This record gives sequence, structure tokens and C-alpha cells, in this order.
Amino acid sequence: MKFDVKPYEQKMQKTIEVLEGEFATIRVGRASARVLDKITVPYYGVPTGIEGVATVKAPDARTLVIQPWETSLLKEIEKAIAASDLGIMPQNDGKMLRLNFPPLTEERRKEFTKKTAKMGEEAKVAIRNLRRDANEDSKKQKKDSLLTEDEQKEAEKNIQDLTDKMIKKVDEVVAKKDKEIMEF
Repeated sequence: MKFDVKPYEQKMQKTIEVLEGEFATIRVGRASARVLDKITVPYYGVPTGIEGVATVKAPDARTLVIQPWETSLLKEIEKAIAASDLGIMPQNDGKMLRLNFPPLTEERRKEFTKKTAKMGEEAKVAIRNLRRDANEDSKKQKKDSLLTEDEQKEAEKNIQDLTDKMIKKVDEVVAKKDKEIMEF
């Protein structure tokens, strides 16, 4: 019997996907509806994402327009955005909200690259924890006589190769986001 690394590979891949999703919410100077993903507003007592209660459009590279389906939500959305860590005050014209994204300062860009590095490191830790779990699983299978000594050693090598590949992928994702942050 051979040790199956597929479940661990899928979990590691999921970690990278989560990281990419978190990176999408980081503002990099151009307007994107994804920066609103983590902001919720109470809608009939249920916390709901802004895209669940409004239409969000980017008419140009530095502006987002939020038009709630119900005008009663305008104040709630405005409060939620103001309370978020977005750092932008919405302009309310009574029908819609306008978010103007100022160009990022050099200092703010450096803060964002530190944030991406920290998030990347957290993803690497998660991947290393999965490596540990996989190695423990292979040792348990050897102990239970499901794997031979050689198969267990091969499993550890395969797990390490997979871990190295995934950590390299995290580094690539972080480098790509850092490049995107610094280029505007």
C-alpha cells in the first residue's frame, strides 16, 4: 500500500486559495468591489455582505459606486464602511454612496507589503502544520503495519516535496501581490 498525499495536497491548495482571497480584499490603489467583501450590514437582523444588498460598480479606476436596493440601507452601509479598516469615508448623495480611492502613499504601500508578508507567513505555518499531520499519519500507518519502512520513508519524502512546492507557491502569490501594491 502507498501513502496517499492527495488529501493533504488539497488542504494545502485550499490554504493558498484562502490567502489569495484575503489578498483580493487588500486595496492597491485601483477600485475593486472585492475590498468590500468583509464588510457586512444588518439586513432584517441578519449580517449581510454589501453585494447582497446593493449594486456595486466601478465607473473608473479610482471610484466605486454603491447603490442599495432599498434606500433605507444607505445609512447602514455608510456606517459599516466608515467603521471598517478601509480608510475611506463614503460620500452619500441620498441615493447612492461613492467611494473615491486616493492613490496610495509610499508609506501605505510598505504597510500593505508588511501585511502581505505576515499573511504569507501564516499560510506557510498552516502548510507546515499539514505536513506535520501527514507525517504523523504515515507513522501511524507504519505502526499499524499498513506501510512498510520503505513506504513510510517514501511518504515522508513525498510529503516534504509537496510542502516545498506549496511554500514556493505561497512565496509566488505574496511576490505577485507585493508587485501589484508597489506598481501604482
